[in-house]
Amino acid sequence: MAEAGVATGVRRGSWGATLARLARLTFIHLGVLPVLLVILVAGFGIAEPRFLSGQNIFNVARQATYLTVVSMGQMIALLTGGFDLSVGVILAMTSVVLAKVMASAVAGDPNAVGVAITLGILAGLGAGTAMGVANGLGVAVLNVSPFMMTLAMASIAFGLALFMTGGVPVYGMPTQFGATLGFGKLLGIPVPVYVTVAVILGMYMLLNWTRMGRYFYAIGGNIKASILSGVATTRYLFMAYVLTGFLASLAGVMLTARLETGEANIGAAMPLRSIAACVIGGVSLRGGTGRLGSVVLGAVFIEWFENGMNLVRIQSYLQMVVLGVLLIFAVVMDEVRHRYIAKSRED
Repeated sequence: MAEAGVATGVRRGSWGATLARLARLTFIHLGVLPVLLVILVAGFGIAEPRFLSGQNIFNVARQATYLTVVSMGQMIALLTGGFDLSVGVILAMTSVVLAKVMASAVAGDPNAVGVAITLGILAGLGAGTAMGVANGLGVAVLNVSPFMMTLAMASIAFGLALFMTGGVPVYGMPTQFGATLGFGKLLGIPVPVYVTVAVILGMYMLLNWTRMGRYFYAIGGNIKASILSGVATTRYLFMAYVLTGFLASLAGVMLTARLETGEANIGAAMPLRSIAACVIGGVSLRGGTGRLGSVVLGAVFIEWFENGMNLVRIQSYLQMVVLGVLLIFAVVMDEVRHRYIAKSRED
């Protein structure tokens, strides 16, 4: 009897050790995201039946497209050991330039709708990408810290956007622009979802199948070793911020189509939300670590979490508090995760 009890205790102990090891490995590879997703679905699913309805999930998928695209750009900057605090203002600058060019072109020739839309999109993407170029030159060539460079660029661009609009939304864009890219559907699926899926596929190939993607990870992991290995770190750091700016600008085009106006104030919370999505998705603030799929899930989590708070009628001001607390929690978990990784390497 005693021997049987000891054997049962040993089996229970081994099962417990196995589960603990599995949980630790899951945490090391995926971060805190799986736990947060379970809490999100269980908590809001019980509190509000509409939370798990098909219509609500469909709405979240559409709404999450903007944050997902920006977060993928933010991921590139984080992989190299930096970050971009100007992504929100890039959205705003894209929106303002796009709307003004499009409205002016339509006013000049009401029949040239297609030309106006094309010119507006190109101008908006050009303005947003130009900000990424400026950030890249500052960080990669002039060795300005990403914090100071992107923060200063955000201030400059926000001032320019307000100057161009006088703080008033820009109207006059063709209705076809919003009807197609903002509210249009193909086979019942919103057009922005197709654009986001295309970006996800492109990003996956970039990060996993190209030299540039591998170098982003290498630079963030150890920039000195990358230099000694012959990697053109200046070039790839520059390209990281250009791509971040381009993706934020692309999100700005889609969001402007949804709003049907050019806004200088959109995207204010995007830097915090995109960094939170990346960190929750397991991207390290130290650089060199991160999975694209987890970042996409992190962005969807943020959007779904905010959707749940709206459904249970939590005030928007308190939502900002909750999001800030969530980011702090994710950063703390990131530090804990690094300790586990370091310990695993020592073992």
